[in-house]
Amino acid sequence: MTVTFLMDGKEVTAQDGQTLLDVARENGIEIPTICFHEATTANAVCRICVVEVEGMRTLQPSCIVKAATNMKVQTRSEKVVRARKTILEMLSATMDLSEAADIQAMMKEYGARDERFPDAVRRESDIKDDNPMYIRDYSKCLLCWRCVQVCADDAQFTYAINFEGRGYETQIGTFFDKAIPQTTCVLCGQCVGVCPTGALKPKREFLLEKGKTPAEISVMNTGRKQRKPR
Repeated sequence: MTVTFLMDGKEVTAQDGQTLLDVARENGIEIPTICFHEATTANAVCRICVVEVEGMRTLQPSCIVKAATNMKVQTRSEKVVRARKTILEMLSATMDLSEAADIQAMMKEYGARDERFPDAVRRESDIKDDNPMYIRDYSKCLLCWRCVQVCADDAQFTYAINFEGRGYETQIGTFFDKAIPQTTCVLCGQCVGVCPTGALKPKREFLLEKGKTPAEISVMNTGRKQRKPR
């Protein structure tokens, strides 16, 4: 079964059950995303993908809203652009986006200003370096949920990390804040692969950025000195 509706004034056709984001991408219409990832279940956390649907009071997250017959959807109306810009400015004010290249590109596209909310409280966190595979820098975490999802039902089924805390104190962590080797983590790296901001980073990359040489990193990984060549 198919449905037909208008998207940005253009008549488009969608399969029953397709989301507005799916339809937009099939028709070459760009809708920005942050929390959405093809490998995880859409959760509409970040709201950067909102669109305006005629007849609906609020903007709708295109990653979860299903296409319906006779819909009239605007993906870049003035209201949509303003909402996306504000979201980007709020993120920039409260966390470190220095390694989030895609989000930085969005900020440039939407004219988002770093200084929009000068009194905002920034997320601060010490770097957690407790395992041989990756580091955790939650000052860069925007709580997109991707890492939690791939660690759980969307991929690995290990449940090593999850949300903890409430309200502004919410963060990603381990059960009782245990070190990664003391959890059910199997060091698969899938959480690192889906992180959009560098909050989770491969240990080797992190050490190289800190000025360590490949040889020094090798010694650190093996726990013994390398033999000198004869």
